[in-house]
Amino acid sequence: MGDRSIAVIVGSIREGSFSRQLAHALLDRAPAGLSGKLVQIDDLPLYNPDLDDGTPPAAWTRFRNDVRPVDGLLFVTPEYNRSVPGVLKNAIDVGSRPYGKSIFSGKPGAIVSCSPGALSAFGANHHLRQSLVFLDVPVMQQPEAYIGNIDKLLGKDGGISDAGTDKFLANFMKKFAEWIERHS
Repeated sequence: MGDRSIAVIVGSIREGSFSRQLAHALLDRAPAGLSGKLVQIDDLPLYNPDLDDGTPPAAWTRFRNDVRPVDGLLFVTPEYNRSVPGVLKNAIDVGSRPYGKSIFSGKPGAIVSCSPGALSAFGANHHLRQSLVFLDVPVMQQPEAYIGNIDKLLGKDGGISDAGTDKFLANFMKKFAEWIERHS
């Protein structure tokens, strides 16, 4: 496998976010040859096509430039009202427009959803998959990653405190690296 890079897009902007802690844990478990960075989305103005006529907002340009060169996309998200958080949907809209200039098209992706509850943000995971299919992002099907009771799986340092979850996340990242290689 060659060296590959991923953009990690976290659907929560809350300080101390479980999703952000989980994203760091996933990056820590990436196999050799796979590197990534979290891409900021909390400063993106709401998508308005009028702003793409001319000079788009600087935050949009930064976001698009951060994601455009990567080999893969990892989305880590909570669930709000059985769907994706608005900040994540806005980032997807900003990155996929103007029409025909999507920064996501053809990039292999994966989704990890998490929740303190037992449903593991299942609804957000599947709503996000639906959008990514339209955007021509081949989303890894297996292993699926729905992490329930995340508040009990994170240690005080933000690391994973459960050996079974640790092993699952390491395997998930290994499979994601293989998925990226297969689709590159």
